[in-house]
Amino acid sequence: MIRQGWPLHARHLQDNPRGMMICMYGQSRSHLYTREYNRSMSTAHFLFHGRLNDFLPQHQKAQQLHVQFKGRQSIKHLAESLGVPHPEIGRIQVNGGEAAQETITQDGDQVAVHPIENGCTDEPRFLLDCHLGRLTAHLRMLGFDCLYENDYDDAKMAGIADQDKRILLTRDRRLLMRKVILHGYCLRSLESFEQLREVIGRFELENRVQPFHRCLRCNHPLQPVEKQIILDRLEPLTQQYFDEFHICPNCQQIYWKGSHYEQMLKVVERVNVNS
Repeated sequence: MIRQGWPLHARHLQDNPRGMMICMYGQSRSHLYTREYNRSMSTAHFLFHGRLNDFLPQHQKAQQLHVQFKGRQSIKHLAESLGVPHPEIGRIQVNGGEAAQETITQDGDQVAVHPIENGCTDEPRFLLDCHLGRLTAHLRMLGFDCLYENDYDDAKMAGIADQDKRILLTRDRRLLMRKVILHGYCLRSLESFEQLREVIGRFELENRVQPFHRCLRCNHPLQPVEKQIILDRLEPLTQQYFDEFHICPNCQQIYWKGSHYEQMLKVVERVNVNS
């Protein structure tokens, strides 16, 4: 159960499967039962900072949340029970000292939870869930390694993220809460270009952009190709007006600086302007 400074008035208290306590109104129970039950509960006081408040209901944002629980519960477990996925969590302080997500919460603990810092130490390799096809194209257009299939289920994506150590991008916070997910980001926006801006800002990708170096269809790096080698695959007007071509060695898709290139260039320019 979560309270924000007011006393407990629940008449009927019931455990949920995660070990937290929730209120159920309407059925009468003796005050003795309630007092005895409360004695077995512990209370921790959580305060979420910065963008972690995006995961909280409006009335809980930037508020100290009083969380009652039973048994041994980690900070990670209680934070996720409040809706905050563990890959979004960075620095944690308990009673003023540094702590980890696996730290077992004690009765009376004051827990301050900060968002993970922006940036990406290694070369970013992304895995995008099945609803992010347009974002995938944008990121590949900027040269980033993005694995995407529109028929991956949650279990498949979690397995790939774990095995290949990819950064999971999704709007499904429950998917991010899977234990095997180490790195990920929950997109806030529904609009693909705003999602692109979010990813670039969160992982500080501004200086890693390499436009038009990756196949939009299959994600493989492109290679220059001589016009004569692919001449029989080109339309007459393409043969007449263009001389510079790239090819994907994986799927054989051919790229040149036609009208699609101009549209892609506008996206790149928008990213540079907003960075």
